Amino acid sequence: MLRAKHAPVIPASVERIKELLAALPFELTPSQKKTLWEIAQDISEPHPMNRLLQGDVGSGKTVIAALAAVLAAEAGLQTAVMAPTEILARQHYATFKQLTGKVKPSRGEGLTFPTLAILTASDARIFTAEGDEEIPKKKLKTAIARGEISIIIGTHTLLNEEMAWSNLGLVVIDEQHRFGVRQRARLAHHDYNNDENQGHRHGHTSSYLPHFLSMSATPIPRTLTLTVFGDLDLSTITELPPGRKPVKTYTVPPEKRASAYQFIRKHVKEGRQVFVICPRIEKNNTDGASYGASAMNGYADVKSVTEEYEKLSKKIFPDFRVAMLHGKIKTKEKDAIMRNFREGKIDVLVSTTVVEVGVDIPNASIMLIEGADRFGLAQLYQLRGRVGRGAHESFCFLFTDSNSKSTAARLKAIVAAKNGFELAEYDLKHRGPGEFLGTTQTGFPDSAMEALMDPPLISASREAAKEILRADPALAKHPLLKQKLAEFERAIHLE
Repeated sequence: MLRAKHAPVIPASVERIKELLAALPFELTPSQKKTLWEIAQDISEPHPMNRLLQGDVGSGKTVIAALAAVLAAEAGLQTAVMAPTEILARQHYATFKQLTGKVKPSRGEGLTFPTLAILTASDARIFTAEGDEEIPKKKLKTAIARGEISIIIGTHTLLNEEMAWSNLGLVVIDEQHRFGVRQRARLAHHDYNNDENQGHRHGHTSSYLPHFLSMSATPIPRTLTLTVFGDLDLSTITELPPGRKPVKTYTVPPEKRASAYQFIRKHVKEGRQVFVICPRIEKNNTDGASYGASAMNGYADVKSVTEEYEKLSKKIFPDFRVAMLHGKIKTKEKDAIMRNFREGKIDVLVSTTVVEVGVDIPNASIMLIEGADRFGLAQLYQLRGRVGRGAHESFCFLFTDSNSKSTAARLKAIVAAKNGFELAEYDLKHRGPGEFLGTTQTGFPDSAMEALMDPPLISASREAAKEILRADPALAKHPLLKQKLAEFERAIHLE
């Protein structure tokens, strides 16, 4: 069990948290404050936190992670923040710069401004009290290994075998459903053997595990099932920031396409901007341009970015400024396109799901998704969250040519869902909670996972387990149960 493992203690007094909140340029919502306190209590314990922070797109999860990272930095520990895309990593870097730049060091001796860095395949930068500067990757990695960087934001690069950490105390993984189980476990369940002084500073001399915080707007079914077993604690941000309006969502059949285009034209002329998302980069390509590409093999009619860009820019909206974006475009060009879109120099952006997370364009009020039946519910939910981030009423159009009843039911779920958990529960019911002792995220349940569909059995089992642990915490009188529990832990956490 994780409670038997060692973790660094990160002090989090009520007074210090109040100071940090007072430094913010905005007021946290009640549930944000609640989740921050839950996390603060967890990381102040000598055993690893393993917590999922769930909240709708734009509900303010990042600020909670940033505040936890500041507390870790003040305890002399490093924080790794891992995002699935470079776009999202840069978005986090910008957000963390704003927040940490406003934080004054606590009264503790030797504490300085939290040093922040970003490390991706194409970017290496450091942000200190003196400002932001580019730095050679090798030099940055050396600084991280020496413990000179407090907060490191990155992509899969942080999982590279060349990465060395001095005193990693907190791991934050954003949009955790975009990473595999083994990828998440690689950072969260790695032993860090520090020198004797480091060990004494954190209350022990043996190896320890960092605290682990995962964040998601749409938890995958397997994550939900783990919460049932009490090994993954759950915090939920229930409100959206003041002024955010729900996005009106509609499924659009082929015969309504022309009307939808007219609707878009009206809003663009009023000054709004539009996302158009396609499952593929090019016609008939199977290069995995979008997640779930394998499911699209053999479908010649799947919409592609290049085709839709040509059609929209030349036939449908020739008088509008239309651009396209996808994973094959070089990083600098992608950055320029996103910058122009953010600055209002592009009216319609045709893209793959490269914009699924981390893109904040308040003036974008319409999300049009081609081939919506080709995407997973989590993707659709994330894509919809790219609009509705400003003061304007926003819309999401789900285009589909499918007449399948199951497709209609899935799209109806995204139209009706009020939050990410509703979608996760729909997935849990219709796709199954995944293999109990494996890394498969979804699929038909095996006999063990079938039991999770029986709430009374779950409740009775948890109470029985609590009673056994109260009477025999070390399971000395239950050797077979202890053996099975060890097998379960190895399988789930892949240690």
